[in-house]
Amino acid sequence: MTAVVGANGSGKSTLMKGVAGVLKPMAGTCSVAAGVSIAYLPQQSELDRSFPARVIDLVSLGLWPRRGMFARHRAEDRERLGEALSAVGLEGFDNRPIDTLSGGQLQRALFARVLVQDAELILLDEPFNAIDARTVNDLIRLIKRWHGEERTVMVVVHDLDLVRQHFPEALLLARRPVAWGEAQEALSAGNLLRARQFHEAWDEDAPWCASGHHHDHRYGEHSQVSQDRQRGAA
Repeated sequence: MTAVVGANGSGKSTLMKGVAGVLKPMAGTCSVAAGVSIAYLPQQSELDRSFPARVIDLVSLGLWPRRGMFARHRAEDRERLGEALSAVGLEGFDNRPIDTLSGGQLQRALFARVLVQDAELILLDEPFNAIDARTVNDLIRLIKRWHGEERTVMVVVHDLDLVRQHFPEALLLARRPVAWGEAQEALSAGNLLRARQFHEAWDEDAPWCASGHHHDHRYGEHSQVSQDRQRGAA
């Protein structure tokens, strides 16, 4: 159960999409153990809420990996869908159009879809944005439930206090890994300062460094930050 944190543009969503297989890495590899099922929940801003679908249609998408797109729902499928809606507090919302839901209700429906999918690896990209505190607490309970079921859960989170309170591990990014481990240690003042320095030193317009060059990225030092400014921190 790992929180992925970092400033805007630090690579959090890119990492999640790479693990999910949505993006291919420009260099290196991104490997997931063979046969591991993945549930990926993107940011709400990437969803088309105007699509004419009901809550039950959205949640039913979680059955596709096991049943296929056009398979008819069995009795056990309907039972699973009902249990998922109940688990997220959306009993009776089956036929509600998704464009009538609040942000919190939509996020609950999306979590129900993940519940139905029953995956071993769960990737959640900023699931707590623009939702009320009660919904955040309810969704955190679900995440902890998945963790207790020995599933691997990675969650992009902006609220560092939330991470320190609920997540055992954290990965701090600044266009590269800065720290990964126990949350309190990974989010230490020193690591957060190094992440900020590296992020501020990044130059979007700088040319790529030559592939044969290697640098000691102790980017907490003034000299390295200056070099990164010149080289685009590649």
